[in-house]
Amino acid sequence: MNRNPKVLLVLALVAVVGMAFRVSWNALRDVSTAIGADATAATLYPFVVDGLMALALVAALVLTGRDRRFALRVLAAYTTASLVLNYVHGLVPELHGGSVDPGRLGDLNKAGWVLVLLATSLPVGSIYFGSDLVAKVLHHQPQPTTNAEKTTESGIKRSTSEQGESAPEPPAPVADPLPLPAPGPVDQPKPNPSAPATAPLAAESVRPRRATGQVPQSARTPRPKRTATELLDEARSITADWTDDELTAERIRKAVRTSAEKARGLRDTLRAERTETAAEPEEVAA
Repeated sequence: MNRNPKVLLVLALVAVVGMAFRVSWNALRDVSTAIGADATAATLYPFVVDGLMALALVAALVLTGRDRRFALRVLAAYTTASLVLNYVHGLVPELHGGSVDPGRLGDLNKAGWVLVLLATSLPVGSIYFGSDLVAKVLHHQPQPTTNAEKTTESGIKRSTSEQGESAPEPPAPVADPLPLPAPGPVDQPKPNPSAPATAPLAAESVRPRRATGQVPQSARTPRPKRTATELLDEARSITADWTDDELTAERIRKAVRTSAEKARGLRDTLRAERTETAAEPEEVAA
């Protein structure tokens, strides 16, 4: 919008508000006279009510959030109060021209008491709400313009020729490549029977698995069974250089690899043989 229409619009608004204030000023002056105000106070009374309405309107245009809602509530409250007083001024002809004596507005029974309370509370409310609105406006900090708003404004300010240019089309989607054929079987070279045998590769050698428990009986290597004579001859040859103290059943069992019962029998037999062998030279000497 150009500057000249804006200026004309503001001037028209000021003219309308000024004429409306003049109409309301007459009614508010007569009401203030009826509640006991002197000539000077009655003249300033309309500025207290309608002036705060203008102040609340300006504050609502500046403030944001909760403060703006508060300014709109003040504007609505004082607009309603001014409307009620103007309405009462039209219903009571005695108020016109200030012909009613001061304090006579209370003669209207309960309605008169309510009107007196309303008319006398408006100046006090103007002091409180007006000071609060001015303080909120002075402490208000406008929010910084975001990048999104700047981008929008720059897009609006672009020339028509720039807006007419079409955006570059997105690249066409690339089709999925065809799957590669599965590799065929590879022919392994046949071994040459005339070539010397080579040791297997270390990677192909199988590491022997460590035994984690008792080997089953079926997997054990069978041992040849020995007779009692063979077992005694083997024990006799192994223990030939042992002393009598070393000739124990446990040592014989480990050396011959037999059971504990057979080892004890071999021990007794070997000790008996040594006893007999030691006794024969004594008999010969006797």
